[in-house]
Amino acid sequence: MSELVDHLAELTGFRDRDILDVTLVGALRDLLRPRVVTIYRAVGDAGNERWITRARLGENDAVATADPAWADIDSLPPLGLYPERLQAMKGQATVVTVPGRHSLSLFPVSTDREVVGVMEIETLDPLSDESRRLVGSILRIYRNFQALLDYSERDTLTGLLNRKTFDESFLKATNEPTGIPMAADGRRLPTASHRHWLGVIDIDHFKSVNDNYGHLIGDEVLLLLSRLMRSSFRFHDRLYRFGGEEFVVLMRCANEQDAALALERMRSNTASYPFPQVGQITISIGFTEVKPGDTPSAAFERADKAVYFAKSHGRNQVQSHAELVARGDLEDESKIGDVELF
Repeated sequence: MSELVDHLAELTGFRDRDILDVTLVGALRDLLRPRVVTIYRAVGDAGNERWITRARLGENDAVATADPAWADIDSLPPLGLYPERLQAMKGQATVVTVPGRHSLSLFPVSTDREVVGVMEIETLDPLSDESRRLVGSILRIYRNFQALLDYSERDTLTGLLNRKTFDESFLKATNEPTGIPMAADGRRLPTASHRHWLGVIDIDHFKSVNDNYGHLIGDEVLLLLSRLMRSSFRFHDRLYRFGGEEFVVLMRCANEQDAALALERMRSNTASYPFPQVGQITISIGFTEVKPGDTPSAAFERADKAVYFAKSHGRNQVQSHAELVARGDLEDESKIGDVELF
């Protein structure tokens, strides 16, 4: 019992979701002594959904492995390749045991809103009823703790990440280790660029929406825009609502053209979407490359200047800070680099 309590204390001792998943598989490995325990999540758009490995730990592994958060979605296995995982996600049973050389038990992993993945436990013999109940109880604690993290880290209206999580996740994302990306099962993944881009999105004339239609309709516009963001960007792009009508995206692209295309897709999707009662809504977007040594505030300031330029020059457009500086439309006043001592 004391070992279980220790693991539960460790499980709820972290605010980092990646560490939380690693701690979860570590706890179940120590408690059940399986051959392998893995957490898989379903990611991607409808019609191209894939399995991403969040944490995998074998009986002799010193540390857990996982697919890179920025993995190319086409390099991940399609959901249909593993029908037993899909069966577990449907919630038709607490556990699905797959016959074969070893016993494979699968449990749905859920949040307060939906089932998001599967916990897969491989053992020599089928798990006992007591062990299955133990796994189910730990997964309920995991779900409840995830809900607490959502409450503190996500905007209550849109479900996007909130402003106070930005600095930490910015530094974490932009300081990811380099090297050859490997999947958790040993597959070599396509090499990805390590250039990051920060985009700031501002709704044009949003005040008039609130004034003319009321704040309830204004909130509906914000909610629908957040859904457009989720469908316009990739599963691993980080999406934030900073407050009011201001949104932020932190993404990984090979070059400025790819970043501009992704943001232009968001602008176009918004302009063509029929918002109920309001009709057409447009957005202005400014973006910048995250430079070596950048601080979150410095990168945001550059993108914000590009947004201001877009809004003062016609709105409903995407502007690159670097391009504006190169054309002489903006001065590059950001000071990035080491602190000089005098």
